[in-house]
Amino acid sequence: QVQLVESGGGLVQAGGSLTLSCTHSGRTVNNYNMAWFRQAPGKEREFVALIGWLYGNTLYGDSVKGRFIVSRDYAKNTVNLRMNSLKPEDTAVYYCAAGAGFTRAKGGYDYWGQGTQVTVSS
Repeated sequence: QVQLVESGGGLVQAGGSLTLSCTHSGRTVNNYNMAWFRQAPGKEREFVALIGWLYGNTLYGDSVKGRFIVSRDYAKNTVNLRMNSLKPEDTAVYYCAAGAGFTRAKGGYDYWGQGTQVTVSS
C-alpha cells in the first residue's frame, strides 16, 4: 500500500509564495509519476503539475504555467510544489497523486493524499 501525505498549505496574500510537500511512504513510488491536482469549492478537480519518475520531465496546467514549479527529492521521498505569484483563484484544496501514466487525467492516478488547503487572500 502507498500513503501520500501533503503538507505546507495555509493562508497567504495575493502575490506571495507557498511550498507544498507530499511525503510518500509504504510501497515505493519511485517509479511512479507524481502529480498535483487542486479542487475549489463547487468545481471539478483540476490538474496542476506533474513530474515524471524516469527523466524528471514536467508538465503544468495552463493556469499555473510560469508560476508553479514541481520538483522531486528521492532521498527524502518527497515531491514539492513551489507556488509563486499566488492569486485568489489559486485558492483550493491541493492533492498529491501517484500513478503509472504520464497524464493530466485524474483517472490515471492510483494513489491520492488527503489534501491540504491553500487560501489566497486579495
